[in-house]
Order: sequence, then structure tokens, then C-alpha cells
Amino acid sequence: MRGMTGVARRYHRVLLLGGASEIGQQILVALRLPPDAEVLLAGRDEQRMAAAARRLACHVRTLHYDAAALGTHQAVVDKAFADGDVDLVISAVGILATQDVLDRDPEQAGLLVQANFTGHVTTLLAATGRLRAQGRGTMVVLSSVAAIRPRRANFVYGATKAGLDAFARGLADSLHGSGVRVLLVRPGFVIGRMTRGLQPAPLATTPAAVGRAVAAGLARQDTVVWVPPLLRVVAFALRLVPRPAWRRVRS
Repeated sequence: MRGMTGVARRYHRVLLLGGASEIGQQILVALRLPPDAEVLLAGRDEQRMAAAARRLACHVRTLHYDAAALGTHQAVVDKAFADGDVDLVISAVGILATQDVLDRDPEQAGLLVQANFTGHVTTLLAATGRLRAQGRGTMVVLSSVAAIRPRRANFVYGATKAGLDAFARGLADSLHGSGVRVLLVRPGFVIGRMTRGLQPAPLATTPAAVGRAVAAGLARQDTVVWVPPLLRVVAFALRLVPRPAWRRVRS
């Protein structure tokens, strides 16, 4: 626990993009931030962000942030950095819709792509400029095991995660030597509000477990975290499945 506390004390200002995200909020809890830390919750759901603020022992402010409103992202980031350096940026925005719904409504598929991929790109690039200027900082990007090989049952969602995963890896390479680093997080099926009503997949996890894994990964200065760790082996096996057999995977 001593190591975890030591790492938490380095994060005096934290920006959570997707302030109502269950996983994002559990990361904040797991970091055990000190009372003099400041957390900026950026999102649309004021009620859920207010509830999250009451559970944290540090100072909390909220910012209005819409991942699909691409033209506003630079201003949101500028506002977050206006009062000083930000030590940790957590990009946790995500929405989920079943493939049959997206097949019937291509516009909704486009909105999902904006929220799950494009919005991350515009906001993280804006944050990258600020972090480069201050010469330090960490970004946590929530990807998914779905990024490894999208399935026919959720290929639009999988495609957004595959794009985000590739973006985060490229961003990490571009920041090498800058003092800024990226932690890429690849959880499996997360049992929570976003997946309510869906049948949990094997090796399912919870927001709290993801939060603890991210905090531990930050303490170790990892570049990638799998939740649970066994998913790393499973993902390697998924890449080896012949495509004709992969097409028969329905769930």
C-alpha cells in the first residue's frame, strides 16, 4: 500500500474525461488521492458527477464536456489547464449499443464512432499539447479486448476500440522522451451500467477491479494493462483463429 500511496501523491490535479464513467470514477477511488488534490470531472451528466464528487475525499470541480461536440474540445482542455498543470488525464468516455440496433440506425452508429473514437482523438491531442508544454504528465486511455479482433456481433464497437487502441499506441510512441507517457488499458467484459442486460462474457470484470488494475499499472509505470491479466493470453489466441472459424463466433 505504501507504493500505491506514494504514486497517488504525485497526482495533485487529475482530469477525468467522461466524468460519469463508472470505470473512470473507480480509477479515482483506487488512486487514493490526498485531500489537497483536485479532480476535474468533465462530462454531461451533472447528477452522476455530483454523486461521484461526494465519494472523493479531495476537491472536485465539474466541467461540461460532450465527446461528440468536437469543436468544443480544445476549449474544455484549455479550461482544465487554466489553473495550473494537470498531472493525470483519464480518457474514459464510452457508449455501447448492440449491433442489431446500429444496423437499423446508421446515424446512431456514427454517433457511437464519434464518442468512442473521434472524441478521444480530438480531446487527447488537445491535452497532449498542454502536457508537452509542461514537460510531464500521464494519459490513461481505456481501450478494450474488443480492439484485438472485432467480432461480427459488435463490429462497429470493436472497430472504434481498435482505432482508439492504435491511436494510443502511436501517441505513446510520438511522446517518447517528452516526459509524457500513456497507459493503455484493455479490459474484457465489464459488468456495470453500460452492459446492463447483456450476458457477461468469460473472464468478465468489474469497474472496481479495472480501477485497481489501473492504479497498480500507474504505480509500476506500465504501458499496457489487461484486466484480468489472463486476457493477454486469450488475445494472442484470438489472433490465431482462422477467419472462416471466426465468422461463426456470434457472441
